[in-house]
Amino acid sequence: MRILLTVLMMLMCSLEVSTAQTSAPPKPTQFPKPETEGKVWGALIFACDDAAQLTGSPEKPPASLPRLNDRLSKVFPFRHFEILGQHHQDIFREYESWVVPSRDLFLKIDSKGPADKGGLNLHLQVWREQQVLVKSDAVLRPSSPLFIGGPKWKGGRLIFVLSLERR
Repeated sequence: MRILLTVLMMLMCSLEVSTAQTSAPPKPTQFPKPETEGKVWGALIFACDDAAQLTGSPEKPPASLPRLNDRLSKVFPFRHFEILGQHHQDIFREYESWVVPSRDLFLKIDSKGPADKGGLNLHLQVWREQQVLVKSDAVLRPSSPLFIGGPKWKGGRLIFVLSLERR
């Protein structure tokens, strides 16, 4: 009888040890980082004719766009341009990306794959809070920023700029 009790106790102890070993928390799953198609710079710009309307603390555009204001003035009929907010963002291969230069106006980007001459085919949506303002397909190429005219604002106009930094 003693031998039977000893054997039973040993079995119970071994069951507790094996149960403790198998009930350890699982290791966290390591997901692969999503593949990227490129990187973009996006900015929200205020355009106006009266310099007094500017905030006086302009942000600088990236070095890849040295004459941004000159380029903007050829497209939009304003004399002054100021970056209100800017954002650098990776463009993911099978996931949406968001360029958020302000808390009110932002851009959703879906990559549709590479384009000729090193560009990217994109589906764009300009959002204002919870509402889509504009939907469009575009090809974004290096050194050729995309300008999207936004709503009138404070006697001027808001402009969204998107530039391909690298492919």
